[in-house]
Amino acid sequence: MIVIGLTGSIGMGKSTTARLFAEEGVPVHDADATVHALYSGAAAPLVEAAFPGVTRDGVVDRKELGTRVIGKPEALAKLEGIVHPLVRAAEAEFLAARRAGGAGAVVLDIPLLFESGRVGDVDLVAVVSAGAEEQRRRVLERPGMTEETFRAVLARQTPDAEKRARADVVIDTSRGVEAAREQVRALLAGLNDRPKD
Repeated sequence: MIVIGLTGSIGMGKSTTARLFAEEGVPVHDADATVHALYSGAAAPLVEAAFPGVTRDGVVDRKELGTRVIGKPEALAKLEGIVHPLVRAAEAEFLAARRAGGAGAVVLDIPLLFESGRVGDVDLVAVVSAGAEEQRRRVLERPGMTEETFRAVLARQTPDAEKRARADVVIDTSRGVEAAREQVRALLAGLNDRPKD
């Protein structure tokens, strides 16, 4: 089973690209979606204990939590120490189930693939990218997004140029969804030439 690590900076179109893989029949494990689920489940009491007052009715209030950790490296490290092991456990279950089910390829959608040192955990790195101006436009159109928050997020992420340089494949989303779909299909077609483990 070939494990594709899908990553890309904020606003580059990674979520849309992950959906394109799923539409081609490739199982996708979404780290962000896993965190969302954990914030209303197993992680909620742990996060509340570490950051009192960030849950509402047993669910982590992401906006409130953000005010406690964005731009605060020690607080962020504390949060990651709680959440990352739970995400990795969910990912391991996903991989085991897909391997047992005979999947030829899977996608691990990992926003901070490079930053978290996860490159060695995948067989192929696909970086989703678009130009800096397109990225900025997309991000600042998001509800509640500010220039300050955008800068804070970018500061935590490996620069796009470095991601592109380190990628096995770059999926350019600046030309729209259908062009990205063709790039996803080309990547998957190329997997047939790779040795399987």
